Amino acid sequence: MRKFPIANFQLPIVACCCAAGLAIGQEAPPSTSLPSETSLPSPTASTFVSTRSVPLRFVPPPMDGTISLGIWDSNDKLVRVLHRESKIDKFTVEENSLSTTWDGKNDAGEDLPAGKYRARGYLVGKLKVDDLGKVVSPPDSATDHVSVKLVMNPLVADTRAIMETGIGFDSKGSFLKTMDGLPLATISEAENLSRIAIQKNGEKAADVWQEDPSGVQHLHVSNIDKMIAFDCGFFELK
Repeated sequence: MRKFPIANFQLPIVACCCAAGLAIGQEAPPSTSLPSETSLPSPTASTFVSTRSVPLRFVPPPMDGTISLGIWDSNDKLVRVLHRESKIDKFTVEENSLSTTWDGKNDAGEDLPAGKYRARGYLVGKLKVDDLGKVVSPPDSATDHVSVKLVMNPLVADTRAIMETGIGFDSKGSFLKTMDGLPLATISEAENLSRIAIQKNGEKAADVWQEDPSGVQHLHVSNIDKMIAFDCGFFELK
């Protein structure tokens, strides 16, 4: 059986407000004498309470679908998948926008250093996936990404008209993703995948081949062009 590329693991919109929360420190109050001969010992260290919260607000692009939202650092590295294929009800609905918050942590739950970060995401329409059955192997021309022409956002001038879109898999199945790892849309919930590849099939569709212990499955995925990019801009994490 021929081998094919293994996908690596690892999405401008409108006005968006981002503000970083500050760490708040409060010293413990001084000890107070009890109405007896004994007094409580004075504290030897202060009590420190740390909170970091970055509110993110944005106007969703005018299309039905799910939202994937990520946080990138100053080196343009994806450090947090904040929302993965989330529906509108996973956000707080405000009068003129949707909102969510970031706690200043990465995907491993670790506090990230203070500095400049950026939030951006994608609204993705529903994919249509057809199972074309088992095959011996994918074609040699199949790879780990395809070029996708995005839907233009009517609310803002968007320069990212064409985006390189990758294919990936994890324990939950296979999915389309940005080339730096933000999951965009589920293709299959197949388990125990070991390899995956993709090839463009027209402007709005692609063929996907994914391998598990039972063999190589061939899928035809339509509506891959139903994606709109949006950008929340830069902000400082204190």
